[in-house]
Amino acid sequence: MKAEPEILVSEIFYSIQGESTYAGWPCAFIRLAGCGHGCRHCDTAYAEEGGVPMSVSEAVERAISFGAPCIEVTGGEPLLQAGAYPLLEDLCEECPDVLLETGGFLPVDQVDPRVRIILDIKPPSSGVSGENCLSNLELALESPRRFEFKFVLASREDYLWAKEFIFRQQIAGSCTILFGAVFGELDLEQLAAWILEDRLPVRMQLQLHKHIWQPDTRGV
Repeated sequence: MKAEPEILVSEIFYSIQGESTYAGWPCAFIRLAGCGHGCRHCDTAYAEEGGVPMSVSEAVERAISFGAPCIEVTGGEPLLQAGAYPLLEDLCEECPDVLLETGGFLPVDQVDPRVRIILDIKPPSSGVSGENCLSNLELALESPRRFEFKFVLASREDYLWAKEFIFRQQIAGSCTILFGAVFGELDLEQLAAWILEDRLPVRMQLQLHKHIWQPDTRGV
């Protein structure tokens, strides 16, 4: 008998979706452990190590028990774990809206096509902008409705870099693009003004959970 896949889980919880076009919806989250990329503005550094071993079926059962309209697999960097792929497949059998939030460092071509992919693009202030996996952009242009590209910006430099990036990579006007601010580092009114001035085809987003709860609260 084939062994059931296992994953290392940092936490499973039920909260309000804070980002993406699903922001504001109740959502069940499965946060997988492990990353190691060292983004400067990471707000889930606690998930980079450790984790509790759990079977995929147990994680699926716990997530669907909340009865949420959507379920997100996040991290850390969830795609570092081979078990993330069967986890996503099994979740798709139980829930019509399954989301994957990934740091954008790894290819997503093996992710179940039913999954909505929220893919971070790291700007210069992250310290890892050279590690963005550009092959994911080609895949997104083939299936644009599956993808949301998320830019979390800390400065004017980040904003200008992101603006140039979305046009150079031809995702502007084709895919959903989200511009947000690193909490406490970039004024939201200023970011809104830049977007309006440049008439960018992007959706501005807040990190909604950080406005509802204290910014360092876990499990939300």
